[in-house]
Amino acid sequence: MQSLRRACVAECFGTFVLVLAGTGAITIDAVSGGRVTHVGIALTFGLVVGALVCALGDVSGAHLNPAVTIGFWSARRFPRRHVAPYLLCQLSGALGASLTLRLLFPAAATLGATHPAGVPLVSAALELILTNVLMFVILAVATGAKEKGMIAGAAIGAVVAFEALFAGPISGASMNPARSLAPAAVSGDFEHLWIYLVAPVLGALLAVPLCRATQRHGCCTGPCEAVP
Repeated sequence: MQSLRRACVAECFGTFVLVLAGTGAITIDAVSGGRVTHVGIALTFGLVVGALVCALGDVSGAHLNPAVTIGFWSARRFPRRHVAPYLLCQLSGALGASLTLRLLFPAAATLGATHPAGVPLVSAALELILTNVLMFVILAVATGAKEKGMIAGAAIGAVVAFEALFAGPISGASMNPARSLAPAAVSGDFEHLWIYLVAPVLGALLAVPLCRATQRHGCCTGPCEAVP
């Protein structure tokens, strides 16, 4: 129970930092007239994810993303009884970050909320594919349900960064339901939110059979691993 408590605190704090830094970069870019730039926003997301995986991987696995937690559960690397506490803590951390940004930048309109540019179904397809690739890499570099170490942090952070670089202008490259839900809830902008709640989860789930097909025998088929 104590280890689960530590893991939940880590997930709440880690998701808070991720959303504060990532959507904060978008918000500051908007209020500063584009001084952060799209490249800066993508690098912010990638760097903060990589740093948090290194810092919190041994504590909670540094999921920081409901889609990743659900993906680990589907891969039989994470116990079902811990899914709900993780999701609650991730959503709480993300909401806290968006509320903080609202206090810091009360005039900001969307607080970094994600919106499709153009046809919504194109963005939905992109979010599914992006999260599928991200989850595949996470499953490949993680030990059980634990993303840990500098190699895992560098690999996962790099995927987040390069996907945000090329897909951000179209879909926002969320790949994370908590990251999209929190700014939408605080700003009151729920248009097309379904894309960022449904597509990342489907993408993460589809990464599991892909991992089984390409990785070592027995991958994602063993007994669930408890919280570290």
